[in-house]
Amino acid sequence: MWPWIVVAVLAAWIAMGLWQRGKPLAEGIGEAWPEHTVGEVAFLADESWFDAQGGRHLDQAIFDEMLALIGEARRLVVLDMFLFNDFAGNSEGGSFRPLTAELADALIEQKRRHPGLEAVVISDPLNTLYGGLELDHLEALRLAGITVVLTDLDRLRASNPLWSGLWHLGLRWLGNSARAGWLPNALGPGRVTLRSYLALLNFNANHRKTLVVDRGEGWAGLVTSANPHDASSLHGNVALRFEGAVALDLLASERTIAAWSGVSLPGPQPLPGTSNGEGARLQLLTEGAIRDALLAAIEASGEGDRLDLAVFYLAHRGVIEALKQARKRGVEVRALLDLNRDAFGLEKGGIPNRPVGRELVESGIAVRWCATRGEQCHSKLLLRRPGDGSEAELILGSANFTRRNLDNLNLETSIRLLGTADSLALGQAAAFFERRWHSSPERTTSEPFAAFDDTTAWQRLRYRIMEASGLSTF
Repeated sequence: MWPWIVVAVLAAWIAMGLWQRGKPLAEGIGEAWPEHTVGEVAFLADESWFDAQGGRHLDQAIFDEMLALIGEARRLVVLDMFLFNDFAGNSEGGSFRPLTAELADALIEQKRRHPGLEAVVISDPLNTLYGGLELDHLEALRLAGITVVLTDLDRLRASNPLWSGLWHLGLRWLGNSARAGWLPNALGPGRVTLRSYLALLNFNANHRKTLVVDRGEGWAGLVTSANPHDASSLHGNVALRFEGAVALDLLASERTIAAWSGVSLPGPQPLPGTSNGEGARLQLLTEGAIRDALLAAIEASGEGDRLDLAVFYLAHRGVIEALKQARKRGVEVRALLDLNRDAFGLEKGGIPNRPVGRELVESGIAVRWCATRGEQCHSKLLLRRPGDGSEAELILGSANFTRRNLDNLNLETSIRLLGTADSLALGQAAAFFERRWHSSPERTTSEPFAAFDDTTAWQRLRYRIMEASGLSTF
């Protein structure tokens, strides 16, 4: 009987993996919300650069704006952040900004000052190592009357079906304990159980980074690539802050995720699209709709147009092929990429950006590397500027340009802005890219592709296998 038992288990494993990879999407995933005409919208960035003596300089705005928005809220705050902890891994933490404490303290203080304020924090269970740790700041939020939601990731399709097939056959039902840890926590202090690492291998995540608050009689929202994570406080990031109907779309998108864990978010329902084709317009995008918008923007570009992207991970084959085809059409394409060499004190192997960078250069696309010294170039941004001066387009948010981030596997939120190239936020985004692209000894922001053109055939092969299989962290 043993051979038949083994065959049955393997068949069940494979069948479960296939089901988890292709099961119907949960309601509300991968949505392109209506376009809305928008008045006030601001582009924000966290930037670092190095002077001639090697000293690091920081220009940061994102979390200052986030704290200011929380300080204005009276009725509702909904915060959804992927990494919300003070773990530093193997990094030296002396120069980190205590973002976790700042944000938690701001929420607690605002709740104290306005007891009627409804505050909800949504985050990824990675922060607790999937139930293997208790975090003081999350407990402090709960004690202050703030609802803390750790996202139910089992609603998502499998990023790593080879493992998730076995996980969903029975391992997921094993309980976890924050008091029974015996293995070192690879992300920070404390000890965790084996079960924490078994859950980690699924590679699913709520990777969103959003904020919605009431502001006077209206509503404001912020979508960013930045995490309130101490060891990420030196990273380069981007954000858009906006007001009006799009903020209600953002609230509705978070209402779906909170409901997975049995939490009901108050507040008004979204409004119908209000775009009349004139003025700047905003559109909320989640998951696979981000991919569709990126591909549409790239495919809409023609000879004389410019495409600029600044992204932490570039690996999605559809996006890469679209960029190569755009270059063949005469589009000027520039890619500013992270070197993928640092991760909180650990050295990475340059995948996927090193082999992808080489592929882009071979196709005639200009590539530069962000100048980093321990931190990451963590932006996720595409800017399209037509050569004839017509409507420009900006897409930014939480989603890296990878299969996991764009193919309805992670939870992601990005925002799409359309308007004239000289409109304030689009002009600010263009100026941000130019500052990062053009470097000098007195203000080093990026380095030429040739400085790190060391891709091997093995790296190329590893990247393609990892991207196709899901056996990766990107």
